[in-house]
Amino acid sequence: MPDWLAVVLLGVIEGVTEFLPISSTGHLTITEKLLGLPVDDVAVTAYTAIIQVGAIAAAIIYFWRDIVRIVSAFVRGVFSADARRTPDWRLSTAVIVGSVPIAVVGLAGKSIIEGPLRSIWVVAAGLIVWSAVMIFAERAATQRRTERDVTLRDGVVIGLAQCFALVPGVSRSGATISAGLLRDIDRVTATRLSFFLGIPALTAAGILEAVTVRDEITARVGWTATAVGTAVSFVVAYASIAWLLRFVVRHSIVTFVWYRVGVGLLLILALATGWMTAT
Repeated sequence: MPDWLAVVLLGVIEGVTEFLPISSTGHLTITEKLLGLPVDDVAVTAYTAIIQVGAIAAAIIYFWRDIVRIVSAFVRGVFSADARRTPDWRLSTAVIVGSVPIAVVGLAGKSIIEGPLRSIWVVAAGLIVWSAVMIFAERAATQRRTERDVTLRDGVVIGLAQCFALVPGVSRSGATISAGLLRDIDRVTATRLSFFLGIPALTAAGILEAVTVRDEITARVGWTATAVGTAVSFVVAYASIAWLLRFVVRHSIVTFVWYRVGVGLLLILALATGWMTAT
């Protein structure tokens, strides 16, 4: 890098896949491999983490009114007992507490996540295995609870589930939406919660990468290329968010399972025949 085709293509892949339950990390890893980039290279990993900020910026703008409402509810609740009895207070605490587990696990396992887990075998396994969880979640869910019913416990459970997304192929939205469904939260609310939980987690990850590997980015990728990739991911992600929220109103997330399993099986075939190497 910078290969401008790679820069733009990775931005598009990030924007499309960040919020769909098909694994952005998995698809970025596959794309990097097909482009001939070393998937476990520090600079490449940092680049893909930083351009996530574009997708998160899209989520912030799309959900700006909700974010203001949630933050305001939390601030009011800090100073008022009456405010702490409102659904928005419960939602705000669920989002805050639910954002903590992935930060802790992500920092503790950073070397493993950016090293051994950056393997096409892991991506294939993650895509296929977590698909079974998504099917179970949809079939087991009653969807009787709405956003007004979200509690701190929901935040803890969904936040812990979000940690599985550190494994390439699992999908952060696939993990969080599935956990929300298993908590009997309706699909649209579970999807919105997935967005809310993703904003602090992915923003922190992008900023951390920008700070810790800035020298590698400067020398081997370039901040101009990184800015372009981030801008592309922003535009594509905004459209992806709008589409997904309309989609889940009428469709099950099991729809994505067939694609996930198909890609996973193709990866296994490519690895088994030697057409593709794991790293």
